[in-house]
Amino acid sequence: MSVDGRSHIRIARPSRDLAAAERFWCGGLGLNVVWRTEGGGPPGGHDLLMLGWPDAGWHLELVHEPGRPVEPRPTEEDLLVVYLDGPVPDELVGRLERHGGTRVPSPNPYWNEWGVTLEDPDGYRLVLCRRGWSNR
Repeated sequence: MSVDGRSHIRIARPSRDLAAAERFWCGGLGLNVVWRTEGGGPPGGHDLLMLGWPDAGWHLELVHEPGRPVEPRPTEEDLLVVYLDGPVPDELVGRLERHGGTRVPSPNPYWNEWGVTLEDPDGYRLVLCRRGWSNR
């Protein structure tokens, strides 16, 4: 088994409120629920919400453990960037705001010039970048 560009990536984060997170990421951005479980593992275990697009090589995992919640501690540089390779649609920004997102300025002028930054309900930042990107 090798680790290469085809290896799937999981981005895991704690969440205060999985329902609010689902509204933002699914209703706002358009991700799908890939997997959901409540009270997984031993008694009193965690709730898990995995989100992504069917053809993506990554997914976002949000975890909440009611008996021992972990408080999210995002910084201004904890970013999930989606490269749109074109203008950021006002309708998409509005939908993200209606689904619990808050538009915020970035401390990095690059993201203010090339995109729109929104905080999700847990305070993590999503950047919609109008540039394209390839690792090639």
